[in-house]
Amino acid sequence: MDQRVELRHLRYFLAVAEELHFGRAAQRLNIAQPALSQQIRQLEKIVGVELFRRTSRSVRLTDAGATFQPRARDLLGRLAADLDEAGRVGRGEAGRLDVAFITSATAIVSERIREFSRCRPDVQVKLHDGFTVDVLAALERGTAGIGIVRDAEKRDDIDLSLLTTERFVAVIPTDHPATRADHVEATALAADPLILFPRSAGAQAFDVNTQPLREVGIDVQVAQECSNWHTIIMFVAAGLGVTIAPYSVTTLLPAGAQRLELDRPPTMSRIFMATRRGDNRPLVQAFIAASETVTGRGHNRTTRAR
Repeated sequence: MDQRVELRHLRYFLAVAEELHFGRAAQRLNIAQPALSQQIRQLEKIVGVELFRRTSRSVRLTDAGATFQPRARDLLGRLAADLDEAGRVGRGEAGRLDVAFITSATAIVSERIREFSRCRPDVQVKLHDGFTVDVLAALERGTAGIGIVRDAEKRDDIDLSLLTTERFVAVIPTDHPATRADHVEATALAADPLILFPRSAGAQAFDVNTQPLREVGIDVQVAQECSNWHTIIMFVAAGLGVTIAPYSVTTLLPAGAQRLELDRPPTMSRIFMATRRGDNRPLVQAFIAASETVTGRGHNRTTRAR
């Protein structure tokens, strides 16, 4: 005989334990009373003791049955909760979503996470910052479901959705001769050490970032390589060199640094939301929907770039 306790045993036991009457319990379960009695006897055989004391006039729990009743109720309750949790995860209402992003898009990321968390309060959002190349690699490895990148190159297995664009500006020390005006020609920065992230952080992002210098014939040589814009700006403020930066990272400059608009038509940087092609998981789709809600409130309409 199979000695496994099955879910029906627990349900049948609890019905009899609550009704203390086999007829009423059978009616509640919508099964025949003999079948219910057989299942209870089977459960008692598996346990090895009687769970009910039966007489011709009454049914009552034995000490073993009274001990087992709250545990059986707890087991079924936890199973129901686990099944509900699994369903909520499958529908994108719970679980964990990993978001990888570039630090220069922190404001854009936080705005979208705030909206997503409002719509999906039971989802844990795990954040990972890094270079554009790191974000794309995390998507391809499957360690991130959403990526926020800047000026990313196209990849066959990645979808890019445009979130916004912004211009590049110059950031120079406040004692630089060019600070006498509110704009500067890129050629005026040719002799200054350039502080920037390495090209290995994202080749296309680096090329777009340095385009204002290359357009005027400057041979781009990075004197100091840094891993984030905060450090770059702080080094500029310390007088160690100059940089070309997206406008959004220059809105709150430290003492010692000044932003200047670049002469010539501005070079534009594009920020994308990146996802693995064909990733239709509910959590990912829910984040995309929340992001589109934010985008629809003001900036540019989201467009697909393949």
